[in-house]
Amino acid sequence: MYGLLVVWGVITVVFLLFNVLPGDPARMMLGQRADGASIEAINKDLGRDKPVYQQYLMYLNDLSPLSFHETLNDDSFLYLDTTKYSSYSELIHAGSKVLIFKTPYLRRSYQTKRNVSELLAEAMPGTIVLASTAILFAIIFGILLGIIAAVRSHSLYDNTSLLLSVMGMSLPSFFSGIIIAWLFGFVWSDYTGLNMSGGLYTIDPFKGEMLDLKNLILPAFTLGIRPLAIITQLTRSSLLDVLSQDYIRTARAKGLSFYKVVTKHALKNAMNPVITAVSGWFASLMAGAIFVEWVFSWKGLGKEVVDSLEKYDFPVVMGCVLVIALAFVVINIIVDILYGVLDPRVRVR
Repeated sequence: MYGLLVVWGVITVVFLLFNVLPGDPARMMLGQRADGASIEAINKDLGRDKPVYQQYLMYLNDLSPLSFHETLNDDSFLYLDTTKYSSYSELIHAGSKVLIFKTPYLRRSYQTKRNVSELLAEAMPGTIVLASTAILFAIIFGILLGIIAAVRSHSLYDNTSLLLSVMGMSLPSFFSGIIIAWLFGFVWSDYTGLNMSGGLYTIDPFKGEMLDLKNLILPAFTLGIRPLAIITQLTRSSLLDVLSQDYIRTARAKGLSFYKVVTKHALKNAMNPVITAVSGWFASLMAGAIFVEWVFSWKGLGKEVVDSLEKYDFPVVMGCVLVIALAFVVINIIVDILYGVLDPRVRVR
């Protein structure tokens, strides 16, 4: 329920923000030489000829999987326009009122006239692959480096890892992306074989579309630097705290090897803060990928947002923001479940 309230709040803010911005969507779609009748028809189709509160209710109705509609009065702001919904099924039909179950409608692009959901469906896989690779890289190396730092506490390695972690957290993604792209994709490209830009797929003149995973290396590394630094520090501090507990000393006194004490007992109980960081960062990477995708010309949600902002294509931007917000909510719910799986004390409370 809390997650639903968060999503509703984001929808409200996004609607209000993009409905007070200057500009006429009808003119954006038809051009500056459009006649008044065409502009009026487009505004009616978009619902912009109605009061703001009715536009807001229309927006909520379009986004909700369960929506209430009027079937006879086509002047009503809740009129059932079957051309908007790709698929729907009627649940309750009483007179001219109907309750339907449908796929959420994110409106149409001002520029391409295509449904926003179709554009996002094409861009989403690129962002998911990029964010998943970046967080996987950060988890594997962050936990490994954090364990080594905790086991070798206050050593030269520990102090060096802390220094590098602070530097990694302080480095903005858009700046590090430019430097990494320039160094590894241009200056040292003869040695690395990597490109400054490119997508997950490349077009071969003879073989057609081909998977090109090497283009994933630089943007995933750039995107994973900051979560890597966070996970390293959290793993180190949490593991040091757990290793000082009485049950760890008891396990050592029973003759268990230090390796088994760390992996079987300490590490599992030290993972809750790390899981929190991973969940938040994975959702953040979906949003933070905007800058990295733009720098590396990676086709995903980020590049779609930038291109849409340049063209004032607000429905696409609104759809991207809502998808990212929903990702935050869903991931946080999954993390709450994982807490109980890893730590039975959470389930008891």
